[in-house]
Amino acid sequence: MDRIAITGGAQLHGTIPVSGAKNSAIKLMAASLLTDEPLRLTNMPRLADTRFLGKLLTRLGVQVTESDGPAGQQTVLHAPEITSGFAPYDLVRQMRASFNVLGPLVARSGQAKVSLPGGCTIGARPVDLHLQALEALGAKIDLHEGYVYAQAPRGLKGAEIIFPIVSVGATEHAMLAAVLADGVTVIHNAACEPELADLQDCLNAMGAKVEGAGTPTIAITGVARLKGATHAVIPDRIEMGTYAVAAAMAGGEVRLTNARPGLIDALLDKLKEAGAGVEPTADGVIIRRNGHRLDAVDVETAPFPGFATDLQAQFMALMTTAKGESRIRETIFENRFMHAPELMRLGADISVSGGEARVRGVEQLEGAEVMATDLRASVSLVIAGLVARGETTVSRIYHLDRGFERLEEKLGACGAQVRRIKGDGEAEL
Repeated sequence: MDRIAITGGAQLHGTIPVSGAKNSAIKLMAASLLTDEPLRLTNMPRLADTRFLGKLLTRLGVQVTESDGPAGQQTVLHAPEITSGFAPYDLVRQMRASFNVLGPLVARSGQAKVSLPGGCTIGARPVDLHLQALEALGAKIDLHEGYVYAQAPRGLKGAEIIFPIVSVGATEHAMLAAVLADGVTVIHNAACEPELADLQDCLNAMGAKVEGAGTPTIAITGVARLKGATHAVIPDRIEMGTYAVAAAMAGGEVRLTNARPGLIDALLDKLKEAGAGVEPTADGVIIRRNGHRLDAVDVETAPFPGFATDLQAQFMALMTTAKGESRIRETIFENRFMHAPELMRLGADISVSGGEARVRGVEQLEGAEVMATDLRASVSLVIAGLVARGETTVSRIYHLDRGFERLEEKLGACGAQVRRIKGDGEAEL
């Protein structure tokens, strides 16, 4: 099993291009099930998660072709016909978001059998809201032996969907199903994350009629069929925020390109409050810190446009060496402080009580062997390793490969001493 080793102490200087958004790309890939014409996605990240979903889509009848085009990395997905409506557990369990093939399959072919995704290390994240939305659209849902059987032989019908709580995944799923439903669907208490607006733009390019994504109310007028389209995936705001935190942690000056800083205003405001330099540019943002120690600041996670839960672990790593005490409140997912004990192995002073962590900054972290527990936790350990004295080795980095493209290459290009140690013990720079 691969590991990543970081020798701390090097400042970061250089440019990091931000990849396409993982959380958007995987839902856009699922949209290919809605049409018999090719969907071309540009600015596509190459990640374990996109490979997992590509494997599942291929099983369902989608032809998946990756290439490097004029606009960079692209993926063409073409499903001339749905050859199977069965998504087995061994594929769905690898990535929760693959459950979102259920709605498009039912919308296009009238039936599907999709495995429940199971639990997750950062919380249960049940799919009941997904199923309630599909039932509202007229699908008959049966649960049996860990599988969802969904049927709508006469097609889905437009409906009013009221989510009791905000759910990004359920909102996306309802959108993917409703675009082919007969009539008008209105989604209330919808998630407002920018990935929703990206999905709307792609679906509309395919001939859908979707309005309001990015606001709490989304209106969808169903159409009889969708066509092929070309769509560029938005920049990954979590990757952008992660490298911004890494630059603030290590010091130096890093220019993030192919980025939209407006998507992480809540984080950038906290970086400025802590004392880091933040300078927006025409195609991204520059983050700088020249020697001085940052100040501790408090954060509380919240749905967009608030402070993203997917940046909480990275910010906690940043606060481990800040002056004073910071309080970090997690309001989105339970059990999302599992990185705290691993940061403490590096010498961090952290205490966790319920949904709040108190981080008392220390002068120096010390390198150690640590273990990743989930995607965002894994990169928080890399960030801490950038300043820890000596060498930090992060194991179980398959989590990292799910969401960060060429991380060692991007950090290494800016001067970080980071390398991948292959499972057989050989190091790969």
